[in-house]
Amino acid sequence: MQPTSPPTRTIAIVGRPNVGKSAIFNRLLRRRLAIVHDEPGVTRDRIVAEATWNDDVFTLIDTGGIGLMDRAREGDEIAAAARVQVEAALDDAAAVILVVDTQVGVVPLDEEVARLLRARARPVIVAANKADHPRHDDAADEFVRLGFPVFPVSALHSRGFEDLMEVLLKHLPPPAPAETAAAPLVVTVAGRPNAGKSSYINRMLRRERLVVSSIPGTTRDSIEVPFTVGTGPQARRYLLVDTAGMRPAGRVDSAVEKFSLIRVEEAIHRSDLVVLIFDALQGPTRQDKRIADLVLEARRGCILVVNKWDLAGKMKQDEYREALRRELPFLAFAPLHFISAKTGEGVAGTIESFDRVASQISMTFTTGVLNRVLRDVFAKKSPPSVKGHRLKLYYATQVGVRPLRLKMFVNDPDLVVPAYRKFLESRVRAKFGLEGAPLVFLFTAREREE
Repeated sequence: MQPTSPPTRTIAIVGRPNVGKSAIFNRLLRRRLAIVHDEPGVTRDRIVAEATWNDDVFTLIDTGGIGLMDRAREGDEIAAAARVQVEAALDDAAAVILVVDTQVGVVPLDEEVARLLRARARPVIVAANKADHPRHDDAADEFVRLGFPVFPVSALHSRGFEDLMEVLLKHLPPPAPAETAAAPLVVTVAGRPNAGKSSYINRMLRRERLVVSSIPGTTRDSIEVPFTVGTGPQARRYLLVDTAGMRPAGRVDSAVEKFSLIRVEEAIHRSDLVVLIFDALQGPTRQDKRIADLVLEARRGCILVVNKWDLAGKMKQDEYREALRRELPFLAFAPLHFISAKTGEGVAGTIESFDRVASQISMTFTTGVLNRVLRDVFAKKSPPSVKGHRLKLYYATQVGVRPLRLKMFVNDPDLVVPAYRKFLESRVRAKFGLEGAPLVFLFTAREREE
């Protein structure tokens, strides 16, 4: 299981804090993917996304960490890890946008970043940001001394990007021949702070792609990471989404964290399946249940992963499994894995579950087979009587995938009691071998035709 090399048509956005890197990233992407806030160092990981400019497709990387150089030298754990991410982004990039602030002018850190980029021998374009009006364009001339072409731009007002991108895109290699590969499976990794989400993704990628720290809440953006297993037509393509850890509602104490939580919910809704990470040392908690509720409400495929199992001591998997099923009975359909992101134990098995769940959330049933299965289920256990009336099934048909949706035509939907609905679901799952795929029953009244 070896990931492919990073994309070559890649542009990295770098610069010191608060110059507008994430705002430019969002402007080029034409959607708000990176968190934009006036708190320095908001972007800690690099954020990767596919972008299109005048029909030219490329990969865009928003970086954090260059502005944390001084803190990294002073031993700041997160700052040092973020600096590693900048280095990794520059390794991947074919060209670089260096973002500076026209309203402040050249500062020593701008010059230090420029020296770092010259040593990398990558094509660099300076985006002199916050030139919100043409009268501000002259202020951009000061940045010529950094040694790179300079373009005055305004992320706020979308000024100047046509000229900048026209020059920058010429530095990218030609696009590869068009492929007929299917869209990647979007896998969101969610869980409480410090459960090991980023470590889990790094283990799959076999490189330090995401900032990993013992300090809870290191990841604040939802980070998208392309990931491929295999090569050629048989390659399996994924887009891994690392999310910020969700803290209890009462402990969300900054605008950045609140926006991060919104991004977690958005990431879950945009995903095909969710990997829910638990900390083996703490067991399932109320916070885990809150995240699981979001997955259930979004009706996404789900895989449960208990991380740090190498530290669990004498705890038995059966005991933890029972505790998890007791706290989260509504996710009993999800496959459960015990892993160690630190050692790699069990991680490969979770990737196999990706493919298994992906096939199941898109499964289709013929109407004939579906109705035979349901008739057998009703015959083996009749629905309970409700006020002298009993639920009758006339026929059923599948009306959707992702999630699987079955429309059930019955005499009276009010006769469906929760216990029988649960029984139906368990029997249909068993008959079709469904694991990790949500199943939705839609009961509709219909008069039986004579």
